[in-house]
Amino acid sequence: MPHYFEPKENAPHSYQKIDAEFEGVNFTFITDSHVFSREAVDTGSSLLISTILAQEKNRKQRLLDLGTGIGVVGIVLASLRPAFELVMSDVNSRALALAKKNAVGLKQNKPEIVLSDGLENINGDFDLIALNPPIRAGKDTVYRLYRDAAAHMTPVAALYVVIRVKQGAKSTQTELERLFMQVEVLERSKGYRVLRASMPR
Repeated sequence: MPHYFEPKENAPHSYQKIDAEFEGVNFTFITDSHVFSREAVDTGSSLLISTILAQEKNRKQRLLDLGTGIGVVGIVLASLRPAFELVMSDVNSRALALAKKNAVGLKQNKPEIVLSDGLENINGDFDLIALNPPIRAGKDTVYRLYRDAAAHMTPVAALYVVIRVKQGAKSTQTELERLFMQVEVLERSKGYRVLRASMPR
């Protein structure tokens, strides 16, 4: 069976809409077959969004939604924190096409949308990076994303990662502590952890 992180341009489509609410604002997203969490906004992404909103004020920051999928995390954050400069990237071209459609409502904050395996096609450094890692892609891929993120952060930047306890939260924290001088567990909920890593080594 095809994995959601593989480009599937010729696979049959099965469009639908999903809804979510953050800070009292309703959002609707178009999803499709062969993209991550097509039936609803997943618990991890919801927790990641809520945590970042609680931590980050509306000030000018360059934000990367790494592995954006259909764009949920980046679009919500840029909508509710309009000072953010948003870049969204993913290796899945079908997901990125949906992210572009879903971002149409960001009239005052047009995102840069980049087809990229990790950060290989991404230019510049970021003040914020949000990542719900593609666990099914394997630990090597996930850890490469952590390394890539660390190499593209400003000195005062933060990387936010959400991960399930049973899918490697402890080992992720260990790896992040190897790459960053400061790592905190900000949230624990429903078997998930949200970690914030800063000060790359």
